[in-house]
Amino acid sequence: MLPIVLLISAMMLTTSAAWFETTLAAARGSSNVRDYLQAFHAADSALTLCARSVVAAAAFEPRPAVPLSPGEPTQWKHEAAFEAGAVAPVAQWPGSLRAPQCLIEAWRLGTRADARAYLLTSRGFGRTKESQVWLQMELVIAGEQIEHHWRRVAARPF
Repeated sequence: MLPIVLLISAMMLTTSAAWFETTLAAARGSSNVRDYLQAFHAADSALTLCARSVVAAAAFEPRPAVPLSPGEPTQWKHEAAFEAGAVAPVAQWPGSLRAPQCLIEAWRLGTRADARAYLLTSRGFGRTKESQVWLQMELVIAGEQIEHHWRRVAARPF
């Protein structure tokens, strides 16, 4: 009788331990998804706010004062350059480690001399530094026409 009781007790203990591990894994997964969504929404909001400010500024500035280089800008690819030139469109994002940031880079389109193009790169944070989301938008302004070309940045810059 004692061996049967010990066997059943061992089976119940093993099952409880497995359920506990499964519960911990699910909680970690939920936390990671929450951090990603937090960072994504922060980056998306920063990108929208930066786009609005660029469009508003473009209405008052007929032509950029500095000559623009052709080709897509690459400052966003270097984290130090991003940190130096980025702005925070909001002071703090609730639940995030840091406020979201946005870098605005202007460039000249080779095929459309009358248009002004901007590469907007935003970064949002979750609760940790590792939970970052990078988003980009290409904004083209030609007269009264505004084009938004959105794309997700797959990897953090180096």
